[in-house]
Amino acid sequence: MSKIYENAQKMIKAIIADNMPRNAVENALKAHNFVGNIYLVAIGKAAWTMAEAASDFLGDRLVKGVVVTKYDHSGGDLPRIEIYEAGHPVSDENTFVATAKCIELAKELTADDELLFLVSGGGSALFEKTLDGIELSDLQDVNEQLLKSGADIVEINMVRKRFSAVKAGRFAQLVAPAKVFAVILSDVLGDRLDSIASGPAVPDKSTVEDAVKVVDKYNLKLTDLQRSYIMEETPKIIDNVTTVITGSVKTLCEAAASVAKELGYEPVVLTTLMNCEASEAGRMMGTIAADTVNGRNSFVRPCAIIAGGETIVTVKGGGKGGRNQELALASAKAIAGLDGVLIFSLGSDGTDGPTDAAGGIVNGDTVAQLKAKGVDVDKVLADNDAYNGLLAVDGLIMTGPTGTNVNDVTVILCD
Repeated sequence: MSKIYENAQKMIKAIIADNMPRNAVENALKAHNFVGNIYLVAIGKAAWTMAEAASDFLGDRLVKGVVVTKYDHSGGDLPRIEIYEAGHPVSDENTFVATAKCIELAKELTADDELLFLVSGGGSALFEKTLDGIELSDLQDVNEQLLKSGADIVEINMVRKRFSAVKAGRFAQLVAPAKVFAVILSDVLGDRLDSIASGPAVPDKSTVEDAVKVVDKYNLKLTDLQRSYIMEETPKIIDNVTTVITGSVKTLCEAAASVAKELGYEPVVLTTLMNCEASEAGRMMGTIAADTVNGRNSFVRPCAIIAGGETIVTVKGGGKGGRNQELALASAKAIAGLDGVLIFSLGSDGTDGPTDAAGGIVNGDTVAQLKAKGVDVDKVLADNDAYNGLLAVDGLIMTGPTGTNVNDVTVILCD
């Protein structure tokens, strides 16, 4: 194993470890003065980890709670808390069952109670009760259209929150007259609160006009009932909620820079707002890497060039992959044949797209290795099959579910 590959593996482990939500949740709870009985609802891919931290901190002060997380993202039983796993990135029957339990708890609360609401990425799919007449199959169809369209997360949530009885501030309305203390792990660029998990406990900034633009932009096929809900305005005033953001892509990039420095690389954070097609981002990062190796830019080796964000994939093929895998593979051609350079792209939650990989890692030998196996990089990318392409050359990053979710980070290492 080369030294640069060993350093990449150390960085991957440390970046995730530095962004686990336990300390952030505990710090948020220490700074908050709870009044009355404390209840808990946690939603998202990091819901169990956040709930564990809260349970340990609050102890017997916590009356009861409900956790809703993705399949295989629960770490076991927690005192006084019911734990449910459900579908992601598309809701399923268990989503509805789990959300019903959250609503049941919300409706029990009085003005003497306070709800600790722990929110992380993935909550939009995992936390759902549809409005009257919208079936699960209708919701799944719209989600599939949106996920394959190339729409970004803000656009996706503008549409699907309008079919929901718990998104766009409506869950906070169900909790009233009780107060809500929301602790949020952000997976949305710019930390837009009404888009993180589709904003169950914040006023909705998007308008009917905004939602209609998304529907038209991506030519979404909707039923007449769905179109009627698109035309209904969402809640704009929510007055029973206090919100704290505990982590985001900024902290992810800061962790990457810190670890890189410890390993002897000069870190440079290009952006925390990378938001474009994954393949385009990959080609850009690959070009930057090649220029750095060849001395055609101002970066001085050894360096770590870091970009955070959330790219998109417009699915046109029938392959298997995720945005980080596609980004990494798309970067490989630009660095083909070069020594002392490596690129990895990592989803902090450990599950990139509908796969068991967290992302991908490539170097100057990747393209040649694929060619030796009869695999053409361009064809793999055209079929959106980055998972199998990277699998063939041991280029998948496998972490398993991590317990956190603060977007993605891409790193160029140049020795």
